[in-house]
Amino acid sequence: MKKILVIDDNEGILDVVSIILEGEGYEVHQLIEPEQVASLGSDGLPDLILLDIWMSGADGRVICRALKDQPHTQHVPIVLMSANKDIAEIAASAGADSYLAKPFEMEDLIAIVKRFSRP
Repeated sequence: MKKILVIDDNEGILDVVSIILEGEGYEVHQLIEPEQVASLGSDGLPDLILLDIWMSGADGRVICRALKDQPHTQHVPIVLMSANKDIAEIAASAGADSYLAKPFEMEDLIAIVKRFSRP
Protein backbone atom coordinates (compact mmCIF):
# COMPACT_ATOMS: atom_id res chain seq x y z
CA MET A 1 0.00 0.00 0.00
CA LYS A 2 1.38 3.40 -0.99
CA LYS A 3 2.00 5.83 1.85
CA ILE A 4 1.03 9.49 1.45
CA LEU A 5 2.08 12.17 3.93
CA VAL A 6 -0.17 15.24 4.09
CA ILE A 7 1.27 18.33 5.81
CA ASP A 8 -1.23 21.12 6.45
CA ASP A 9 -2.21 23.19 9.47
CA ASN A 10 -5.89 23.04 8.49
CA GLU A 11 -7.54 20.03 10.12
CA GLY A 12 -10.44 20.21 7.67
CA ILE A 13 -8.10 19.83 4.69
CA LEU A 14 -6.26 16.98 6.43
CA ASP A 15 -9.53 15.15 7.08
CA VAL A 16 -10.94 15.62 3.57
CA VAL A 17 -7.71 14.58 1.85
CA SER A 18 -7.38 11.56 4.15
CA ILE A 19 -10.94 10.40 3.54
CA ILE A 20 -10.56 10.71 -0.23
CA LEU A 21 -7.18 8.97 -0.44
CA GLU A 22 -7.99 6.23 2.07
CA GLY A 23 -11.08 5.53 -0.04
CA GLU A 24 -8.72 5.02 -2.98
CA GLY A 25 -6.63 2.51 -1.02
CA TYR A 26 -3.75 4.71 0.16
CA GLU A 27 -2.22 4.73 3.63
CA VAL A 28 -2.43 8.37 4.73
CA HIS A 29 -0.36 10.01 7.45
CA GLN A 30 -1.00 13.55 8.64
CA LEU A 31 1.22 16.25 10.10
CA ILE A 32 -0.52 19.34 11.43
CA GLU A 33 2.71 20.69 12.94
CA PRO A 34 5.12 21.21 10.03
CA GLU A 35 8.22 21.22 12.26
CA GLN A 36 7.66 17.48 12.77
CA VAL A 37 8.75 16.90 9.17
CA ALA A 38 12.37 17.14 10.35
CA SER A 39 11.89 13.83 12.14
CA LEU A 40 11.27 11.85 8.95
CA GLY A 41 13.58 8.87 9.07
CA SER A 42 14.78 7.12 5.94
CA ASP A 43 13.13 3.85 6.95
CA GLY A 44 9.57 5.15 7.05
CA LEU A 45 9.53 7.62 4.19
CA PRO A 46 6.27 8.25 2.35
CA ASP A 47 5.85 7.58 -1.36
CA LEU A 48 4.50 11.13 -1.81
CA ILE A 49 4.24 14.32 0.25
CA LEU A 50 1.33 16.76 -0.15
CA LEU A 51 2.54 20.00 1.42
CA ASP A 52 0.63 23.22 2.05
CA ILE A 53 2.59 26.41 1.38
CA TRP A 54 1.12 28.79 3.94
CA MET A 55 0.99 27.36 7.44
CA SER A 56 1.08 29.21 10.72
CA GLY A 57 4.69 29.46 11.77
CA ALA A 58 6.03 27.60 8.73
CA ASP A 59 6.65 28.14 5.04
CA GLY A 60 6.01 25.11 2.86
CA ARG A 61 8.47 26.41 0.26
CA VAL A 62 11.28 26.31 2.83
CA ILE A 63 10.26 22.83 3.96
CA CYS A 64 10.17 21.64 0.35
CA ARG A 65 13.65 22.98 -0.38
CA ALA A 66 15.01 21.43 2.82
CA LEU A 67 13.56 18.01 1.95
CA LYS A 68 14.91 18.20 -1.59
CA ASP A 69 18.37 19.11 -0.22
CA GLN A 70 18.58 16.06 2.07
CA PRO A 71 19.95 12.90 0.44
CA HIS A 72 17.49 10.56 2.18
CA THR A 73 14.39 12.60 1.19
CA GLN A 74 15.33 14.24 -2.12
CA HIS A 75 13.79 11.40 -4.15
CA VAL A 76 10.37 11.68 -2.48
CA PRO A 77 7.94 13.52 -4.78
CA ILE A 78 6.47 16.68 -3.24
CA VAL A 79 3.25 18.33 -4.40
CA LEU A 80 2.74 21.86 -3.05
CA MET A 81 -0.82 22.96 -2.31
CA SER A 82 -2.05 26.55 -2.17
CA ALA A 83 -4.86 28.91 -3.08
CA ASN A 84 -2.25 31.37 -4.38
CA LYS A 85 -2.86 32.12 -8.06
CA ASP A 86 0.89 31.83 -8.74
CA ILE A 87 1.14 28.29 -7.33
CA ALA A 88 2.74 26.89 -10.51
CA GLU A 89 5.64 29.36 -10.35
CA ILE A 90 5.94 29.03 -6.57
CA ALA A 91 6.12 25.24 -6.78
CA ALA A 92 8.75 25.35 -9.52
CA SER A 93 10.94 27.80 -7.61
CA ALA A 94 10.67 25.71 -4.42
CA GLY A 95 11.84 22.56 -6.22
CA ALA A 96 8.49 20.78 -5.89
CA ASP A 97 7.59 18.04 -8.33
CA SER A 98 4.14 19.48 -8.95
CA TYR A 99 1.34 21.53 -7.42
CA LEU A 100 -2.34 21.35 -6.58
CA ALA A 101 -4.36 24.57 -6.57
CA LYS A 102 -6.86 25.02 -3.73
CA PRO A 103 -9.74 24.62 -3.78
CA PHE A 104 -9.33 21.40 -5.71
CA GLU A 105 -11.70 18.82 -7.08
CA MET A 106 -11.56 15.28 -5.74
CA GLU A 107 -10.66 13.99 -9.20
CA ASP A 108 -7.69 16.36 -9.44
CA LEU A 109 -6.35 15.20 -6.07
CA ILE A 110 -6.67 11.54 -7.01
CA ALA A 111 -5.08 12.10 -10.43
CA ILE A 112 -2.00 13.84 -9.06
CA VAL A 113 -1.52 11.27 -6.30
CA LYS A 114 -1.79 8.42 -8.83
CA ARG A 115 0.70 10.20 -11.09
CA PHE A 116 3.38 10.25 -8.40
CA SER A 117 2.66 7.04 -6.54
CA ARG A 118 2.86 4.43 -9.25
CA PRO A 119 4.60 1.18 -8.34
